[in-house]
Amino acid sequence: MIEVRDLQVRYGGRLVADVPQLDVGAGECVAIVGESGSGKSTTLLTLLGLTPDAEISGHVRVCGVDVLTASPRALREIRGARAALVMQSPQAALAPATRLGTLMSRALKLHGREKVDQAKALEAVLLDPGILRRYPHEVSGGQAQRFAIALAIALGAEVILADEPTSALDVTVQAEVAGVLRGLRAERDLALLLVSHDLALVSTIADRVLVMKDGAVVESGRAAEVLAEPSHPYTRELLEALP
Repeated sequence: MIEVRDLQVRYGGRLVADVPQLDVGAGECVAIVGESGSGKSTTLLTLLGLTPDAEISGHVRVCGVDVLTASPRALREIRGARAALVMQSPQAALAPATRLGTLMSRALKLHGREKVDQAKALEAVLLDPGILRRYPHEVSGGQAQRFAIALAIALGAEVILADEPTSALDVTVQAEVAGVLRGLRAERDLALLLVSHDLALVSTIADRVLVMKDGAVVESGRAAEVLAEPSHPYTRELLEALP
C-alpha cells in the first residue's frame, strides 16, 4: 500500500528527511519514531504530496499512485478516500461552528459515498452515533481522534497515516485509541503508518519500526527486535528515556 525508495526531502537545499526504504502492506503497522525535528512528520506528509515547497527526489507510491509525478487531481482523489491523514489534534482541523454529522456528510458527499452507514463507522471506533449532533468543542480529545478515524473508515480508506495520534491524550484515552487502531488493522486489513515519539505505544502496535534522527534513518527492523536489542546509540537513548 505504501512503497518508498531513496526518498530525500529538502528545504532551501537543506536535507530534512532521507528515507532509503519504507514499505507498509495491507494489515501491517509500521512506526517512524524519533524526537521533534527528526524528519518523521515531514516524511509522512510527503507521502500525500503535502510538502509543496520542498525539493523532493526518489520514489513514492501510495495505493498504486506515484505521488511525486501525480497530478493535483489524482492526489486529491487518494487523499481521504484511499489514504487518510489523522493529525495530532483533529479538533483544530474541524470547523468549530459545524456539527460533526454535517462535517461527515459533506466529506462523504465530496467523495461520492453518501450512502455509507455513518453509525456503523462510528461504532467501529467505539463512539455513540449521537456524537454526530455535537460540535467539535463539545467532544473530548479522544473522541475527536476517534471521530477522525471513523471518518477515514467511512470514506473507505485503505491506508491511515497517523501523526502523533495519542500524544495530546491522557494515558487511559491513549490506550483506547491504540486499541481502536489495532482492532481496525485486524478487522479491515488497513495499512497503518504511525509517526510517534512514544516507544511504549509503538511496542504495542507496530510490526516494524524506523528510527530517525536529524533527518536520517539510523535504525530499522522488526519492532520487537529493535526495541528489545537496539543497535544504534540513539535508539538506546530513546528507550532509556522511557518512564
